[in-house]
Amino acid sequence: MKNIVKNNKVTVLLLSLFVAFVSCTGDLDITPQDDQNLLGEEFFKDEASYERLLAGVYGNLSLTGVDGPGSSNIGGLDAGTSQFGRVLLYLQTLSADQMIWSYENDPGTRELQRNIWNASNPIILGMFDRTHATIAFANNFLRETTVEKLDARNVSAATRTDIVRFRAEARLLRALSYYYMMDLFGQANFITEDSPLNTKPEAYNRTQLFTFIESELNAIEGDLADPMMNVHPRVDKGVAYMILAKMYLNAEVYIGQAMYTEALDNCKKVIAGGYSLATDYLHNFMADNDSNSAKNEILFGLISDGTYVHNYGPTTVMINGEVGSIEQNGVSLGVGAGGWGGALRVREQFAELFDASIFANDARNTLIKGTSGQPRDRRITDISDRDQGFIIAKYSNRTSTGGNGVDQTFVDTDFPLFRLADVYLMYVEAHLRGGTGANPTDAVAYMNALRTRANNPQNNLTLGDLTLDWILDERSRELHWEGHRRQDLIRFGKYTGGSYNWAWKGNGTNGISLPATMKLYPIPAAALASNPNLTQNPGY
Repeated sequence: MKNIVKNNKVTVLLLSLFVAFVSCTGDLDITPQDDQNLLGEEFFKDEASYERLLAGVYGNLSLTGVDGPGSSNIGGLDAGTSQFGRVLLYLQTLSADQMIWSYENDPGTRELQRNIWNASNPIILGMFDRTHATIAFANNFLRETTVEKLDARNVSAATRTDIVRFRAEARLLRALSYYYMMDLFGQANFITEDSPLNTKPEAYNRTQLFTFIESELNAIEGDLADPMMNVHPRVDKGVAYMILAKMYLNAEVYIGQAMYTEALDNCKKVIAGGYSLATDYLHNFMADNDSNSAKNEILFGLISDGTYVHNYGPTTVMINGEVGSIEQNGVSLGVGAGGWGGALRVREQFAELFDASIFANDARNTLIKGTSGQPRDRRITDISDRDQGFIIAKYSNRTSTGGNGVDQTFVDTDFPLFRLADVYLMYVEAHLRGGTGANPTDAVAYMNALRTRANNPQNNLTLGDLTLDWILDERSRELHWEGHRRQDLIRFGKYTGGSYNWAWKGNGTNGISLPATMKLYPIPAAALASNPNLTQNPGY
């Protein structure tokens, strides 16, 4: 396969062919339309167009439109409320106990971080529509690569061989999108390449989505590249195993059925795929995390690139947002000195996870508690006061060799959607929850490997040290600001109710109980209006 790569980073295809595809679609309607409204036959005279069309599916995970980082190809949504990784971060992290966003006049953020959202929230709509956009792009790719269409276009045998893998990747990205719909909303507009055109789609519930995703990922396994054997940033079998492991670990939440043995089985498949931990924890969150030692740990990342893929995605937001109002520490993060002036801070419950002395030099502890002359108060009693609350420096636009990303605002740092450290933690949790087939010696070794890599002196753990409560805290230390926390707290029974409260939970300064219905987000009012087959989730 031919790729044009800049600094071992992003293929030009990812940008140029997303542009080619979305410029033909305009404002995207999630209802499948006649193929002639998308790409004409002229596009397919060059057989390289099939790879370009696949790049459009990937591109939708990083880009929002064709006219720069502030544009959006989805009518009614701007780039700040519809970039996939950013809205995923907001829904999974900002709504939980790790992060606070200072600028509550930004549409939708106040309601999310105070857990007072409703069906009109623009960020919730952004996630719903952007995820369905990936499904629509994948479906279009699959419609354009049927045997009948390839025969009619006299596509060569060599290209047909490539298309088998391309189709498997499109189906995986579609399954990934349905996975997030299942997790966040509990239902979705269900559309495949075989759905009738110009009709309202069916609405699938959680059980139906679970069954579909599981069957799809198993069906395409043989057509995907082996783990770590595909071209960056494309998916492979390791990503399929990861999605299945995540689904099975959360199966009691999704379908009321324990599937921890199945979770273990898929964790073992990922681990056997040849991945290894980055030599330095922070390599996973640096501008060269596609080429430094993290390339062996990150199973799949969302592309960000200061030259080709400008976006207001999660890493651009977090790195600029990590710059403190007091500290002005942007230069050390590879962005402007003032960054976004204290946009992001951490809630006190997260900071408490690093209070013990063993975490003083832990690489995962990047808390900044102010300058020597201006210490910070860890408590945030006034969200608008950017001098309150600790900040962190986990993500950066610096490289592992000491350089900066090419742009001082739009960072080069990919967002690590899935990485091996998470698999290690899932393996141990599934074992503790009763899954069979784990090797206890391996379980302990995986946890000690994470501690050793973090330079934590408590790296001689025994099986008796590994409890579910310990795992939940360790997941927060290892995986904070990576888009997992809401899901974790729900699985551990600590998101809703009042057994665990955090600052500003439920809009209370010290946190208040949340109703159980808030384990799911509402179906956006605009989505209900466009498809009467959808039904609103209870409580909204």
